[in-house]
Amino acid sequence: MDGGGHAPADGGAAHAPAADGPAPVTADVRHANHHTQGTGPHHNEKSSSQERLTPRPTFLENLANSRDSQFMLSQHDSDDLDRYFHGPRDLDKHSKWPIMLRMHGSIMPKLILPIACVAGWSTLITLISHFVHDLSVDNILLTVLGFVVGLSLSFRSSTAYERWADGRKYWSLLIQTSRNMSRTIWVNTSEREGEQGKEDLLRKLTAINLILAFAVSLKHKLRFEPDVGYDDLAGLVGYLDTFAKDAHDRQVILPRKRTIWKAAGEYLGVSFAESNPRKLIKRSKKPLGHLPLEVLNHISAYIDSVIENGTLSISLHQSQAITYIAQLNEVVTGTERVLDTPLPAAYSIAIAQIAWIYVLVLPFQLYNSLGWVTIPGSIVAAYIILGLATIGSEIENPFGHDVNDLPLDTYCRQIALELDTVTAAPAPKVADFCSREDNYVLYPLSTSGQPAWKDRSVEDIRAALRAKVIANCSPGSASNASTIVQEVTAKLNKQPLV
Repeated sequence: MDGGGHAPADGGAAHAPAADGPAPVTADVRHANHHTQGTGPHHNEKSSSQERLTPRPTFLENLANSRDSQFMLSQHDSDDLDRYFHGPRDLDKHSKWPIMLRMHGSIMPKLILPIACVAGWSTLITLISHFVHDLSVDNILLTVLGFVVGLSLSFRSSTAYERWADGRKYWSLLIQTSRNMSRTIWVNTSEREGEQGKEDLLRKLTAINLILAFAVSLKHKLRFEPDVGYDDLAGLVGYLDTFAKDAHDRQVILPRKRTIWKAAGEYLGVSFAESNPRKLIKRSKKPLGHLPLEVLNHISAYIDSVIENGTLSISLHQSQAITYIAQLNEVVTGTERVLDTPLPAAYSIAIAQIAWIYVLVLPFQLYNSLGWVTIPGSIVAAYIILGLATIGSEIENPFGHDVNDLPLDTYCRQIALELDTVTAAPAPKVADFCSREDNYVLYPLSTSGQPAWKDRSVEDIRAALRAKVIANCSPGSASNASTIVQEVTAKLNKQPLV
């Protein structure tokens, strides 16, 4: 596969219809970028590459050439500042800064403008109270309003974290189900002889790739990215007949360049600068369907086929495979529930209003007791109260691109690497790995391999197992356990102790 990211040499982007999906392709994708070149180092590939019936479809122009490039899309065209304040956070990176001094993941940038407003407001009230007229009121309101504010922020934080935790649970279930289903397909589904066995192998690989395609398509759906032309998805589902492929529009997946004012507004959390996350869905001129469910339909069809041809013959494994499909469907439903049922708007508006009313009333209550310290006191209180409210608002949707959102790219990459590990070797055979000389079946009591113990009697093996328990549970010193091991070993070898 050519992962250079260049358009086809014949200008496939100009000739392939953007909305009609991929046309049949018979040549290996490694020759995609050279299928019309007649000179150069790839001239010997001309005959095979010319077997392509039509140019490469537009959404297959840029394909990843490694797992790292496949699942780090958000960092391709971004600078260091953008990667620092936008996420999700890379779990592989480690910071040695104290937690209180870290900015990556902090809501401090989003509080700059609100805190500046509070600072100006508290300064104005303090100046008026000092030079013109005393505006202070009894600070009994601190106690009364503080209880209401604390209750509201507690409710906001708990509900937001519950949604964040639910999102993580569903993705954990997705990872677990992916592992189980891939093992059932790769190990428990047999392969027939001859050409049929080759076909079975390729179909197994297709099904396992569909498991990854399900996870990646679910990630994009949760982020309101409806196309199939993304680098991590095009190579997995481009050959499937889906609504998303029929609705493919190259302009949809090309992000518009942000102005410096819009970027600054997003960094500072200005609501007017934030785009509607569903804008790509609204721009679509064709039905988008439901790509994760369509991928799941293809997985289900594969399971039915292996049951029908007898390669998945054990009824228990058949039941497990069908159960895994139901679990994947549960993941889709659960994540959509988390995404589509935020805190009711009445609660969100009321909590925001309560927090701001409390912050704006603070200078009137603090001036009588603190004087000029009212200004820094109001700023500190505003940071605490508005900070908790902002955190609740940020993690309410755990599937987005904020630093504190769930790292869905990392989860998809984890699934991809684990599926690669599963398929890296044929299904293991018990007779092959059990009979190896370095299979120390009674380790650490004995370093004799399985073939050596196979020549002994069952009574000797059971005696050694009993001695192993005694050696491991001996209340004495390590030397006593070592002595027991030596005695048992000598007895089994029928050799006198030295």
